[in-house]
Amino acid sequence: MTKFSLIRHGAHDVVDHILVGRMAGVRLNSQGRDQARRIADVFGSSDIGSVHSSPQTRALETAQPLAQRLGLAVQIFAGIDELDAGAWTGRSFASLHEDPLWDLWNTKRCGTRPPNGESMLELQARAVGHLNEFAASLPDGHVALCSHAEVIRAIILHALRLPLDDYYRLDIAPATISIVSIGRGGAEVVALNQPVVS
Repeated sequence: MTKFSLIRHGAHDVVDHILVGRMAGVRLNSQGRDQARRIADVFGSSDIGSVHSSPQTRALETAQPLAQRLGLAVQIFAGIDELDAGAWTGRSFASLHEDPLWDLWNTKRCGTRPPNGESMLELQARAVGHLNEFAASLPDGHVALCSHAEVIRAIILHALRLPLDDYYRLDIAPATISIVSIGRGGAEVVALNQPVVS
C-alpha cells in the first residue's frame, strides 16, 4: 500500500472571501505559517519519503517546513495544482453568488465548469492520475502532498467511489490532513479533514 497524506495549505488573508484559484502572490499569513510549522512537527519523525506540492505559493510555503524537517526537497507537480477557476479567479464569493452559473457549479459539479476554466472531472483525472503514478512507482511508500481543497475533495470522492456532485459533503479546512492509501484493491480513505495538533 502507498500512503498519501493529503495536506491542505495553511491559512491566508483572503481564505473564504475570494476565489483565489491560481491567482499569483497569495502567501500564508502568520496563522498559516504557524500551521505549516505544526504540520512539520506532526510528521517530523514519520516515514514520509517524498514531499509533493502544488505550484501555488501557499502550498509550497506549507510544504517547505516539513520537507526541511525531513531533509527532503519539495517536488512540484502540475497534477496537484489548484483548480483553474478561469474568469472567476480573484472574484469575491459575495459577487459570485449573483452569477447563475455559480449556482449551477455548486449543484452540478460533474457537468459544469467555470468560464474559461477547468471542470472538476478534468481536475479529478489529473490529481488521481498523479496518485496512481506514484502508487505504482512507490508501492510501499509514504508521500506528503500539499495541495488545495478542491483537489483533495476530488481525490477523496474518487476513493469513496462517490460522484463529484457530492463534493459539498466533504469539508477540507486549511491545514487539515486527509489520508488515502492505494494498493491492489484500489484506493481507501484512512482519515478525513483531521486538524493539525501541537
